[in-house]
Amino acid sequence: MQAILHCDSKWGIGKKNDLMFRLKKDMKFFRETTNGKVVVMGSNTLLSFPGGKPLKNRINIVLWPGGPEERAKEDGFIMVQSLNELFEEIKKYNEEDVFVIGGAMMYHTMLPYCKKVLLTKVDFDGQAEVFFDNLDKMDNWSMTECSEPVEDNGYTIRFTTYTNSDVKNI
Repeated sequence: MQAILHCDSKWGIGKKNDLMFRLKKDMKFFRETTNGKVVVMGSNTLLSFPGGKPLKNRINIVLWPGGPEERAKEDGFIMVQSLNELFEEIKKYNEEDVFVIGGAMMYHTMLPYCKKVLLTKVDFDGQAEVFFDNLDKMDNWSMTECSEPVEDNGYTIRFTTYTNSDVKNI
């Protein structure tokens, strides 16, 4: 399992239940990387999408305790009620095809179970309200890839990969 996201220079990932940046190259990377795969999210992340609809061309698994079963069926996503149920659902898929996509609590909870984090770093302070765990300060995480700086919608970004040396089993 992997996590995929972007963060600002202070590891910020969100503001007002939304992304802080609109980055075309990062969004293209996200689309190409997760297309045809499994995306795992919390209910607030789902609700932040246009119309609150799941992402197309992906299997969407949403942790939504007490969420509306009829909406999950109607909109075509898999709703799970608990972490145990989430883990059982994830086990049905190839772990390389599973991507955690938010929000902050979901990232924090699932991080120990992720082998990699595909992180686009934005060289800017976006005045975030919500933050990702600082992987540079965690002993079991190391940056294993880092692209050259790229310009994206007026921001300098780098595509990085962090690898977990102590992955927990689900």
